[in-house]
Amino acid sequence: MIGFLKGTLLSTSPSRVLLDVSGVGYDVSIPLSTYYQVQKVDSGAGVAFHIHTHVRDDTLALFGFWTEREKRLFELLIAVSGIGPKLAQTVLSGMAPDELITALSTADAPRLNSIPGVGKKTAERMILELRDKVRNLASTLPAVPVIVENDLIQALVGLGYKEATAHRAVVQAAKQSPDAVFADQLKASLKLLSRV
Repeated sequence: MIGFLKGTLLSTSPSRVLLDVSGVGYDVSIPLSTYYQVQKVDSGAGVAFHIHTHVRDDTLALFGFWTEREKRLFELLIAVSGIGPKLAQTVLSGMAPDELITALSTADAPRLNSIPGVGKKTAERMILELRDKVRNLASTLPAVPVIVENDLIQALVGLGYKEATAHRAVVQAAKQSPDAVFADQLKASLKLLSRV
């Protein structure tokens, strides 16, 4: 099994890279989250990918990820009944890894539903099977203190936003400026909500 590849980028697209590793070209499927990182690298530059080797019947497919965290999320997703590697790749392309972890750990089915190819039943199954498993990943996310977070959410709810939407904005704002004071975090959350 291939678990890691380091080589030279020959070509890239939003869903694939061709990687030259000592004269052998590896065709690797990637999610958009990885593609955005690859875009920052010059063509012909050295790169490394965490690889999931998927073997099924007569098919051997390589799925590459910029971070170990993305790879771990992918492997959790394909363990869910009804989710294959293509849909898992679509899920990671439809939502940033931190946002996906937050959506799963807070049981935000509507947010998961917004990803193309993820229906209501699939979203519920993902939450049911992965909610506890992503808690370790979620604990590594930047977070505001719970009391401040609850106050921010309540302030946004008081302004007419739904609680789940407010929670997402507060978490995102905290990641951008973890040390900001309450007023600045509220402004950042409102700015994020204005883009929705």
